[in-house]
Amino acid sequence: MRAVVIDEPGKIRVTEVPDPEAGPGEVLIEVGACGVCGTDLHIAAGEFPPTPYPIVPGHEFAGTITAVGPDVEGGWQVGDKVAVDPSLFCGHCRQCRRGRGNLCENWNATGDTVDGAFAERVTVPAHTVYLLPENLDFQQGALIEPVSCAVHGLRRLGVEVGERVLVIGAGTMGLIMTQLLVASGAQVSVVDLAESKLGLAQEFGAVEVATSTKGLSRRDFDAAVDATGAPRAIQDAFDALDRGGRLEVFGVADGAAMIDLSPFRIYNDEITIVGSMAVLNSYGEAVELVANGTISAKRLISHTLPLDGFEEALELVRSGSSTKVQILPGLGG
Repeated sequence: MRAVVIDEPGKIRVTEVPDPEAGPGEVLIEVGACGVCGTDLHIAAGEFPPTPYPIVPGHEFAGTITAVGPDVEGGWQVGDKVAVDPSLFCGHCRQCRRGRGNLCENWNATGDTVDGAFAERVTVPAHTVYLLPENLDFQQGALIEPVSCAVHGLRRLGVEVGERVLVIGAGTMGLIMTQLLVASGAQVSVVDLAESKLGLAQEFGAVEVATSTKGLSRRDFDAAVDATGAPRAIQDAFDALDRGGRLEVFGVADGAAMIDLSPFRIYNDEITIVGSMAVLNSYGEAVELVANGTISAKRLISHTLPLDGFEEALELVRSGSSTKVQILPGLGG
């Protein structure tokens, strides 16, 4: 079969690789769509330490089961259309036993540490598979994984009805978070340097948008979410909080990045700072949110490309000129 292979940081090719086979407890999936994520940029550049090389990346995906391995529970059958939670928690370390599998001491994930779905086919543990509702296609199904990350992030933030919330970043994750916050009854303001992205934020219910926090009518937010990972944006979010406010670092920053926050203000204003990493028991809820239309998945997809367009897809994400870019392995080159 054909797949994207990152042999080492910076060395990417689309090539023939051996067909995967479903082993015990696994299913084989023909990939219908796989989304390109900021994490894929880090993997391609060698900036995601858990990743071994060579690897077939791709962790946001949906497709059709084409084979069921031995000892599979759950009644899965060939032909089932499914979406997949890429999380591969060990289940026995201290963090897993505390119910915090996303912090697993032996953390793995399909497409991040083991071969993923920028390929014609991929094998996954059957327990990570979710049936795709009939009203969703593969492209919508591939957006369930980023939605599940945002669901976990919303739980970490603990937003109440009527709260004033700032979202910095109107990329895919910021726009998903905006939709969830609006559905939760928050008053949401959105900031992004690219004015062209702010129209979608307004369409999704933002009460105010601007290209910087200085362009907003208020700087007394109850909570702020950074969906960029940029240190300057995180500091702007912190500065825009009211006393008693909460800051969530939701975007993925470079491992060496630093921010400069006032410890006195954190103390004196009782500012809470939380992080939110990946998925944690939130995938099933995300399936429902996409299926019932709470998340307008189709509106988030800006580009679809074949496997041969993978490097172009990375550049689209890197440039910030897109929202969600997806690879469709069955699409002609």
